[in-house]
Amino acid sequence: MRNQRRNTKLTAIAAATAALALGLTACGTASDPGAKAVSGDKAAAAGEPLVVAASPTPHADILEFVKKNLADKAGLKLEVKEFTDYVLPNTATQQGQVDANFFQHKPYLDDFNQKNKTTIVPVVNVHLEPLGLYSKTVKSLKDIKAGQTIAVPNDTTNEGRALQLLAENGLITLKDGVGTSAKLSDITDKKGLEFKELEAATVPRALNDVDAAVINGNYAIEADLEPAKDSLALEKAEGNPYANFLAVKKGNENDPRVKTLAKLLNSPEVKKYIEDTYTGSVVPAFGAPAK
Repeated sequence: MRNQRRNTKLTAIAAATAALALGLTACGTASDPGAKAVSGDKAAAAGEPLVVAASPTPHADILEFVKKNLADKAGLKLEVKEFTDYVLPNTATQQGQVDANFFQHKPYLDDFNQKNKTTIVPVVNVHLEPLGLYSKTVKSLKDIKAGQTIAVPNDTTNEGRALQLLAENGLITLKDGVGTSAKLSDITDKKGLEFKELEAATVPRALNDVDAAVINGNYAIEADLEPAKDSLALEKAEGNPYANFLAVKKGNENDPRVKTLAKLLNSPEVKKYIEDTYTGSVVPAFGAPAK
């Protein structure tokens, strides 16, 4: 599917990224310096395409489905730009190099805005990618023993989420009340396990070097893993706060193009596409984002 994309690949703007990241890790690509910047404070000219930054899978795939099957009929010109990290989509949106992004959940965005003084806001929920525990050598949870190493994402929200998954499955014990903000220092009983903190995008590549790894759903799919089938443990969808959403710079929520895309992303056609394509590895989670 990815070979059919006509997305614009993005080149690095290292200095701008370093200034805005403020401790958040990044890799991969940045926005095209030759691309026309879109003002975050002015209404877009009629007929201009809506440019959306997205992670390759499943975000860009879902947007490409909308572009090819729904956008023309709705009068929307849609352009998808792929990013392979969790920092640059927000910085490009804040700077007006893209109009919107689709790659993140609310806990991550809240943490990002606070650390980077950005003003990105969610528009509409689209789907959930359950976080999972994977291994190339271990066949079940009961086979994970003291002395083994588990890789976890190192960004604030996803590490806490990963540790909660491990705690819920009896692999570690956490301090009471730490919730999804848990850190390695909040583990009260490691049960002899060791942990390796890595940028979320690189965790799948570490599977051969560790005994198990907690991997974000989109990166698992890109690594040819099937979360619903290959994981040793998987997050539950019900009541999960980590729905991924369409987001824009504050003030652009009422852009007619954004409203049109939000409606299309919550359409019955997209629901069927997600269910048919990802068979439980990605699940629809439509509606208004959490406050």
